[in-house]
Amino acid sequence: MGSFIILMGVSGSGKTVIGKALAPKINAEFIDGDNLHSQRNVDKMAAGIPLTDADRLDWLQLIAKVGREHADNGGNCIIACSALKKSYRDLLRVDNQSIRFVYLKGSFDLIHDRIVKRAHQYMPSSLLQSQFATLEEPQADEPDVFTVSIDQGIPEIVEEIVKADLIS
Repeated sequence: MGSFIILMGVSGSGKTVIGKALAPKINAEFIDGDNLHSQRNVDKMAAGIPLTDADRLDWLQLIAKVGREHADNGGNCIIACSALKKSYRDLLRVDNQSIRFVYLKGSFDLIHDRIVKRAHQYMPSSLLQSQFATLEEPQADEPDVFTVSIDQGIPEIVEEIVKADLIS
């Protein structure tokens, strides 16, 4: 049995860059959840329209399936997925006993500064406020979530996650 880690947080929290740096350190495959969105969702986001829960349902189910298949086949995988609401995380947990979440936590100002400095295919900085409005930070009733502050360098963030020993 392998492991399945979701790197979660709002857009600009570093899910992709952390995932790419973390994967070789824990012998895992990194998958950017953005690449699993339907074209319809991509078009909405590119137009600056926030996705609804209904828009996200198939996407979250696909992420859960991909992660479960990796773990069931003995592999380790990391998927970058915002997983902003507890209901989204609960959906990802269905039939995924090996799932762990890493919450990349940062302030609005820190993340906004990062977003305006990068180019993203379909996540304009104008959507950041809606992401923070949607975010339900993990609470004590979600013991499978490890929180790491992103107000440090990428190597330090990766090392903190590696030390958390989330791979079963």
